[in-house]
Amino acid sequence: MVTVNELLEDEAVRHAVGLQGYSNGVLSRIMAILNRSDKRMLDELISILSDVDPITFKAERLASMLASVRTIIAAGNAEAGQKLLDELKQFVDYETAYLHQMLLANTPTLVHAASVSTNAVYSAAMSRPFQGVLLKEVWKDLTAQQFKSVRQAIAQGYLEGKTTDAIIRELRGTKAKGFTDGLLEKSRRDVEAVVRTAIAHTAGNAHDAFYAKNSDVLKGLKWSSTLDLRTTPQCRIRDGKLYTPETHKPIGHEIPWGAGPGRLHWRCRSASIPVVKSNKELGIDLPDLELRNKSRASMDGQVPPDTTYGDWLKKQSAARQDEVLGQTRARLMRDGKLDLADMYSHKGVFLTLDELRQRDKRAFELASL
Repeated sequence: MVTVNELLEDEAVRHAVGLQGYSNGVLSRIMAILNRSDKRMLDELISILSDVDPITFKAERLASMLASVRTIIAAGNAEAGQKLLDELKQFVDYETAYLHQMLLANTPTLVHAASVSTNAVYSAAMSRPFQGVLLKEVWKDLTAQQFKSVRQAIAQGYLEGKTTDAIIRELRGTKAKGFTDGLLEKSRRDVEAVVRTAIAHTAGNAHDAFYAKNSDVLKGLKWSSTLDLRTTPQCRIRDGKLYTPETHKPIGHEIPWGAGPGRLHWRCRSASIPVVKSNKELGIDLPDLELRNKSRASMDGQVPPDTTYGDWLKKQSAARQDEVLGQTRARLMRDGKLDLADMYSHKGVFLTLDELRQRDKRAFELASL
Protein backbone atom coordinates (compact mmCIF):
# COMPACT_ATOMS: atom_id res chain seq x y z
CA MET A 1 0.00 0.00 0.00
CA VAL A 2 1.20 3.51 -0.72
CA THR A 3 0.89 6.77 1.17
CA VAL A 4 -0.74 10.04 0.18
CA ASN A 5 2.64 11.39 -0.88
CA GLU A 6 3.19 8.45 -3.22
CA LEU A 7 -0.24 9.05 -4.72
CA LEU A 8 0.60 12.75 -5.17
CA GLU A 9 3.84 11.80 -6.89
CA ASP A 10 2.03 9.49 -9.27
CA GLU A 11 -0.49 12.21 -10.10
CA ALA A 12 2.22 14.85 -10.57
CA VAL A 13 4.13 12.66 -13.03
CA ARG A 14 0.89 11.91 -14.91
CA HIS A 15 0.13 15.62 -15.09
CA ALA A 16 3.67 16.44 -16.31
CA VAL A 17 3.20 13.97 -19.16
CA GLY A 18 -0.14 15.60 -19.95
CA LEU A 19 1.52 19.02 -20.10
CA GLN A 20 3.88 17.70 -22.76
CA GLY A 21 0.86 16.74 -24.84
CA TYR A 22 -0.71 20.16 -24.24
CA SER A 23 2.55 21.81 -25.33
CA ASN A 24 2.43 19.79 -28.54
CA GLY A 25 -1.05 21.14 -29.27
CA VAL A 26 -0.08 24.76 -28.60
CA LEU A 27 3.03 24.36 -30.72
CA SER A 28 0.98 22.95 -33.60
CA ARG A 29 -1.37 25.96 -33.55
CA ILE A 30 1.51 28.42 -33.46
CA MET A 31 3.39 26.62 -36.23
CA ALA A 32 0.30 26.90 -38.43
CA ILE A 33 0.54 30.68 -38.07
CA LEU A 34 4.24 30.66 -38.92
CA ASN A 35 3.70 28.33 -41.89
CA ARG A 36 1.41 30.93 -43.44
CA SER A 37 3.87 33.69 -42.60
CA ASP A 38 6.82 31.80 -44.12
CA LYS A 39 4.87 31.18 -47.32
CA ARG A 40 4.15 34.91 -47.65
CA MET A 41 7.78 35.67 -46.90
CA LEU A 42 9.12 33.23 -49.51
CA ASP A 43 6.65 34.48 -52.14
CA GLU A 44 7.84 38.02 -51.46
CA LEU A 45 11.47 36.91 -51.72
CA ILE A 46 10.86 35.25 -55.08
CA SER A 47 9.25 38.45 -56.34
CA ILE A 48 12.12 40.63 -55.12
CA LEU A 49 14.96 38.38 -56.25
CA SER A 50 13.47 37.82 -59.70
CA ASP A 51 14.57 41.37 -60.56
CA VAL A 52 18.11 40.98 -59.15
CA ASP A 53 21.02 40.73 -61.56
CA PRO A 54 23.56 38.33 -59.96
CA ILE A 55 26.39 40.07 -61.82
CA THR A 56 25.66 43.56 -60.48
CA PHE A 57 24.34 42.35 -57.09
CA LYS A 58 25.64 44.28 -54.09
CA ALA A 59 25.20 42.83 -50.59
CA GLU A 60 25.09 46.34 -49.13
CA ARG A 61 21.69 46.90 -50.75
CA LEU A 62 20.11 43.81 -49.25
CA ALA A 63 18.78 45.43 -46.07
CA SER A 64 16.77 48.02 -48.01
CA MET A 65 15.70 45.50 -50.67
CA LEU A 66 14.36 43.12 -48.03
CA ALA A 67 12.47 45.65 -45.87
CA SER A 68 9.13 44.12 -46.83
CA VAL A 69 10.45 40.65 -46.01
CA ARG A 70 11.42 41.76 -42.52
CA THR A 71 7.95 43.28 -42.08
CA ILE A 72 6.32 39.96 -43.00
CA ILE A 73 8.56 38.02 -40.58
CA ALA A 74 7.82 40.51 -37.78
CA ALA A 75 4.06 40.35 -38.41
CA GLY A 76 4.06 36.55 -38.36
CA ASN A 77 6.04 36.42 -35.12
CA ALA A 78 3.82 39.08 -33.54
CA GLU A 79 0.72 37.02 -34.39
CA ALA A 80 2.38 33.87 -33.03
CA GLY A 81 3.41 35.73 -29.87
CA GLN A 82 -0.13 36.98 -29.27
CA LYS A 83 -1.49 33.48 -29.81
CA LEU A 84 0.92 32.13 -27.20
CA LEU A 85 -0.16 34.81 -24.72
CA ASP A 86 -3.81 33.92 -25.28
CA GLU A 87 -3.02 30.25 -24.71
CA LEU A 88 -1.07 31.01 -21.53
CA LYS A 89 -3.91 33.10 -20.07
CA GLN A 90 -6.27 30.14 -20.45
CA PHE A 91 -3.60 27.75 -19.23
CA VAL A 92 -3.06 29.69 -15.98
CA ASP A 93 -6.78 29.39 -15.16
CA TYR A 94 -6.63 25.66 -15.72
CA GLU A 95 -3.36 25.02 -13.92
CA THR A 96 -4.22 26.92 -10.74
CA ALA A 97 -7.61 25.18 -10.54
CA TYR A 98 -5.96 21.81 -11.15
CA LEU A 99 -3.41 22.29 -8.36
CA HIS A 100 -6.15 23.23 -5.90
CA GLN A 101 -8.25 20.21 -6.83
CA MET A 102 -5.24 17.89 -6.86
CA LEU A 103 -4.30 18.74 -3.27
CA LEU A 104 -7.90 18.55 -2.04
CA ALA A 105 -8.52 15.20 -3.74
CA ASN A 106 -5.44 13.52 -2.32
CA THR A 107 -5.34 14.69 1.30
CA PRO A 108 -7.59 14.01 4.30
CA THR A 109 -10.85 15.99 4.37
CA LEU A 110 -9.62 17.99 7.35
CA VAL A 111 -6.81 19.54 5.30
CA HIS A 112 -7.59 22.97 3.87
CA ALA A 113 -6.15 23.96 0.47
CA ALA A 114 -5.77 27.69 -0.22
CA SER A 115 -6.25 28.94 -3.78
CA VAL A 116 -4.13 31.54 -5.57
CA SER A 117 -4.95 34.48 -7.82
CA THR A 118 -4.71 33.55 -11.48
CA ASN A 119 -4.08 37.19 -12.41
CA ALA A 120 -1.17 37.36 -9.98
CA VAL A 121 0.32 34.15 -11.34
CA TYR A 122 0.00 35.34 -14.95
CA SER A 123 1.53 38.74 -14.13
CA ALA A 124 4.43 37.07 -12.34
CA ALA A 125 5.07 34.74 -15.27
CA MET A 126 5.09 37.67 -17.71
CA SER A 127 7.32 39.88 -15.54
CA ARG A 128 9.91 37.23 -14.66
CA PRO A 129 12.48 36.37 -17.33
CA PHE A 130 13.02 32.78 -18.42
CA GLN A 131 16.47 31.87 -19.69
CA GLY A 132 17.41 35.54 -19.45
CA VAL A 133 14.59 36.98 -21.58
CA LEU A 134 11.05 38.24 -21.07
CA LEU A 135 8.37 36.56 -23.15
CA LYS A 136 7.25 39.89 -24.64
CA GLU A 137 10.78 40.50 -25.93
CA VAL A 138 11.68 37.06 -27.26
CA TRP A 139 9.68 37.37 -30.49
CA LYS A 140 11.59 40.50 -31.47
CA ASP A 141 14.81 38.55 -30.99
CA LEU A 142 13.45 35.69 -33.12
CA THR A 143 12.52 38.16 -35.87
CA ALA A 144 16.01 39.66 -35.88
CA GLN A 145 17.66 36.21 -35.94
CA GLN A 146 15.47 34.89 -38.76
CA PHE A 147 15.91 38.01 -40.90
CA LYS A 148 19.67 37.85 -40.40
CA SER A 149 19.82 34.21 -41.51
CA VAL A 150 17.70 35.00 -44.61
CA ARG A 151 19.83 37.99 -45.54
CA GLN A 152 23.08 36.08 -45.06
CA ALA A 153 21.83 33.10 -47.09
CA ILE A 154 20.94 35.37 -50.00
CA ALA A 155 24.22 37.28 -49.89
CA GLN A 156 26.28 34.09 -49.65
CA GLY A 157 24.22 32.44 -52.35
CA TYR A 158 24.84 35.17 -54.90
CA LEU A 159 28.55 35.31 -54.02
CA GLU A 160 28.74 31.57 -54.75
CA GLY A 161 26.89 31.99 -58.05
CA LYS A 162 23.70 30.22 -56.97
CA THR A 163 20.41 30.78 -58.77
CA THR A 164 17.38 32.34 -57.11
CA ASP A 165 15.65 28.94 -57.10
CA ALA A 166 18.65 27.37 -55.37
CA ILE A 167 18.68 30.09 -52.70
CA ILE A 168 14.96 29.71 -52.04
CA ARG A 169 15.36 25.92 -51.85
CA GLU A 170 18.19 26.36 -49.34
CA LEU A 171 15.95 28.52 -47.18
CA ARG A 172 12.80 26.43 -47.48
CA GLY A 173 14.31 22.97 -47.72
CA THR A 174 13.24 20.11 -49.96
CA LYS A 175 9.84 18.45 -50.18
CA ALA A 176 11.52 15.04 -50.13
CA LYS A 177 12.69 15.71 -46.58
CA GLY A 178 9.53 17.41 -45.43
CA PHE A 179 11.22 20.83 -45.64
CA THR A 180 13.18 20.01 -42.48
CA ASP A 181 16.54 20.52 -44.23
CA GLY A 182 16.10 24.24 -44.92
CA LEU A 183 17.62 27.14 -43.01
CA LEU A 184 14.16 28.15 -41.81
CA GLU A 185 14.07 24.95 -39.76
CA LYS A 186 16.49 26.57 -37.31
CA SER A 187 13.89 29.28 -36.68
CA ARG A 188 11.28 26.57 -36.10
CA ARG A 189 13.45 24.86 -33.49
CA ASP A 190 13.92 28.21 -31.75
CA VAL A 191 10.15 28.77 -31.70
CA GLU A 192 9.61 25.27 -30.32
CA ALA A 193 12.05 25.96 -27.50
CA VAL A 194 10.30 29.25 -26.69
CA VAL A 195 6.80 27.73 -26.66
CA ARG A 196 7.70 24.70 -24.54
CA THR A 197 9.78 26.74 -22.12
CA ALA A 198 7.11 29.47 -21.84
CA ILE A 199 4.48 26.89 -20.88
CA ALA A 200 6.82 25.24 -18.36
CA HIS A 201 7.79 28.69 -17.03
CA THR A 202 4.12 29.65 -16.56
CA ALA A 203 3.32 26.30 -14.92
CA GLY A 204 6.32 26.72 -12.63
CA ASN A 205 5.10 30.13 -11.48
CA ALA A 206 1.65 28.67 -10.77
CA HIS A 207 3.20 25.82 -8.77
CA ASP A 208 5.51 28.16 -6.83
CA ALA A 209 2.62 30.45 -5.85
CA PHE A 210 0.28 27.59 -4.92
CA TYR A 211 2.78 25.61 -2.89
CA ALA A 212 3.99 28.73 -1.07
CA LYS A 213 0.37 29.58 -0.22
CA ASN A 214 -0.10 26.06 1.17
CA SER A 215 3.27 25.71 2.86
CA ASP A 216 1.54 25.05 6.20
CA VAL A 217 0.54 21.56 5.00
CA LEU A 218 3.74 20.80 3.09
CA LYS A 219 7.08 19.66 4.42
CA GLY A 220 8.83 20.13 1.09
CA LEU A 221 8.86 19.91 -2.70
CA LYS A 222 10.44 16.96 -4.44
CA TRP A 223 12.24 17.51 -7.74
CA SER A 224 11.11 14.98 -10.35
CA SER A 225 13.14 14.60 -13.56
CA THR A 226 12.02 12.63 -16.60
CA LEU A 227 13.65 9.20 -16.72
CA ASP A 228 15.06 8.99 -20.23
CA LEU A 229 18.22 9.59 -22.26
CA ARG A 230 17.41 13.25 -23.01
CA THR A 231 17.48 14.31 -19.35
CA THR A 232 20.16 16.97 -18.87
CA PRO A 233 23.02 16.77 -16.35
CA GLN A 234 21.43 19.61 -14.32
CA CYS A 235 18.17 17.69 -13.92
CA ARG A 236 19.76 14.26 -13.36
CA ILE A 237 21.49 15.37 -10.15
CA ARG A 238 18.39 17.15 -8.80
CA ASP A 239 16.01 14.23 -9.33
CA GLY A 240 14.51 13.17 -6.01
CA LYS A 241 16.01 16.09 -4.05
CA LEU A 242 13.83 17.94 -1.53
CA TYR A 243 13.42 21.73 -1.20
CA THR A 244 11.42 24.01 1.09
CA PRO A 245 8.03 25.03 -0.40
CA GLU A 246 8.44 28.81 0.04
CA THR A 247 12.13 29.70 -0.31
CA HIS A 248 13.26 26.55 -2.17
CA LYS A 249 16.22 25.97 0.12
CA PRO A 250 17.81 22.51 -0.22
CA ILE A 251 16.72 19.96 2.41
CA GLY A 252 19.45 17.49 3.34
CA HIS A 253 21.78 18.45 0.47
CA GLU A 254 23.44 21.50 -1.13
CA ILE A 255 22.23 21.35 -4.74
CA PRO A 256 20.54 24.73 -5.45
CA TRP A 257 17.01 25.01 -6.82
CA GLY A 258 18.15 27.35 -9.58
CA ALA A 259 15.27 28.58 -11.74
CA GLY A 260 13.24 25.55 -10.67
CA PRO A 261 11.68 22.52 -12.41
CA GLY A 262 10.53 23.31 -15.95
CA ARG A 263 12.67 26.46 -16.00
CA LEU A 264 16.17 25.24 -15.27
CA HIS A 265 17.08 25.26 -18.98
CA TRP A 266 15.41 25.48 -22.39
CA ARG A 267 12.83 22.70 -22.89
CA CYS A 268 13.19 21.57 -19.26
CA ARG A 269 10.71 18.73 -18.53
CA SER A 270 11.24 18.42 -14.77
CA ALA A 271 8.39 18.94 -12.31
CA SER A 272 7.94 19.65 -8.61
CA ILE A 273 5.97 17.27 -6.42
CA PRO A 274 4.42 18.37 -3.10
CA VAL A 275 5.34 16.35 -0.03
CA VAL A 276 2.52 16.62 2.50
CA LYS A 277 3.12 16.53 6.22
CA SER A 278 1.93 13.50 8.17
CA ASN A 279 -1.42 13.64 9.94
CA LYS A 280 0.45 13.92 13.22
CA GLU A 281 2.50 16.86 11.92
CA LEU A 282 -0.75 18.49 10.76
CA GLY A 283 -2.34 17.96 14.17
CA ILE A 284 -4.91 15.50 12.78
CA ASP A 285 -5.72 12.61 15.10
CA LEU A 286 -5.96 9.98 12.34
CA PRO A 287 -3.54 7.35 11.03
CA ASP A 288 -1.76 8.33 7.80
CA LEU A 289 -3.94 7.42 4.85
CA GLU A 290 -2.86 4.49 2.70
CA LEU A 291 -4.22 3.84 -0.78
CA ARG A 292 -3.90 1.28 -3.55
CA ASN A 293 -0.46 0.42 -4.92
CA LYS A 294 1.13 2.95 -7.29
CA SER A 295 4.27 3.11 -9.43
CA ARG A 296 6.17 5.79 -11.32
CA ALA A 297 6.12 5.83 -15.14
CA SER A 298 9.40 5.89 -17.04
CA MET A 299 10.54 5.50 -20.64
CA ASP A 300 10.95 1.74 -20.27
CA GLY A 301 7.88 0.84 -18.22
CA GLN A 302 7.03 0.84 -14.54
CA VAL A 303 9.63 1.45 -11.84
CA PRO A 304 9.27 1.82 -8.05
CA PRO A 305 8.18 5.27 -6.79
CA ASP A 306 11.49 5.83 -4.97
CA THR A 307 13.64 5.28 -8.07
CA THR A 308 15.97 8.23 -8.74
CA TYR A 309 17.65 9.04 -12.02
CA GLY A 310 20.85 7.44 -10.75
CA ASP A 311 19.00 4.23 -9.81
CA TRP A 312 17.29 4.15 -13.20
CA LEU A 313 20.52 4.75 -15.11
CA LYS A 314 22.30 1.84 -13.40
CA LYS A 315 19.66 -0.52 -14.79
CA GLN A 316 20.10 0.62 -18.39
CA SER A 317 22.32 -1.07 -20.97
CA ALA A 318 26.01 -0.18 -21.16
CA ALA A 319 25.35 1.55 -24.50
CA ARG A 320 22.70 3.78 -22.92
CA GLN A 321 24.92 4.56 -19.96
CA ASP A 322 27.73 5.52 -22.35
CA GLU A 323 25.34 7.78 -24.28
CA VAL A 324 24.29 9.64 -21.13
CA LEU A 325 27.60 9.87 -19.25
CA GLY A 326 30.31 9.17 -21.81
CA GLN A 327 32.39 5.99 -21.86
CA THR A 328 34.81 6.91 -19.05
CA ARG A 329 32.21 8.00 -16.52
CA ALA A 330 29.89 5.15 -17.44
CA ARG A 331 32.66 2.58 -16.97
CA LEU A 332 33.52 4.03 -13.56
CA MET A 333 29.86 3.77 -12.54
CA ARG A 334 29.53 0.17 -13.81
CA ASP A 335 32.72 -0.82 -12.01
CA GLY A 336 31.37 0.63 -8.76
CA LYS A 337 34.13 3.27 -8.56
CA LEU A 338 31.81 6.32 -8.74
CA ASP A 339 28.08 6.95 -8.30
CA LEU A 340 26.21 9.52 -10.38
CA ALA A 341 26.31 12.01 -7.49
CA ASP A 342 30.11 11.72 -7.33
CA MET A 343 30.33 13.20 -10.83
CA TYR A 344 29.01 16.58 -9.68
CA SER A 345 30.34 19.38 -7.49
CA HIS A 346 28.58 20.07 -4.20
CA LYS A 347 26.61 22.80 -6.03
CA GLY A 348 25.30 20.40 -8.66
CA VAL A 349 27.67 21.34 -11.50
CA PHE A 350 28.58 18.42 -13.79
CA LEU A 351 32.35 18.08 -13.50
CA THR A 352 34.61 17.82 -16.52
CA LEU A 353 36.71 14.68 -16.83
CA ASP A 354 39.82 16.64 -15.83
CA GLU A 355 38.07 18.00 -12.71
CA LEU A 356 36.73 14.55 -11.92
CA ARG A 357 40.17 13.01 -12.39
CA GLN A 358 41.74 15.51 -9.99
CA ARG A 359 39.07 15.00 -7.35
CA ASP A 360 38.84 11.22 -7.61
CA LYS A 361 42.36 10.17 -8.55
CA ARG A 362 42.02 6.84 -6.78
CA ALA A 363 38.90 5.86 -8.76
CA PHE A 364 40.64 6.67 -12.02
CA GLU A 365 43.75 4.79 -10.95
CA LEU A 366 41.69 1.70 -10.15
CA ALA A 367 39.82 2.00 -13.46
CA SER A 368 43.10 1.99 -15.38
CA LEU A 369 44.36 -1.25 -13.80
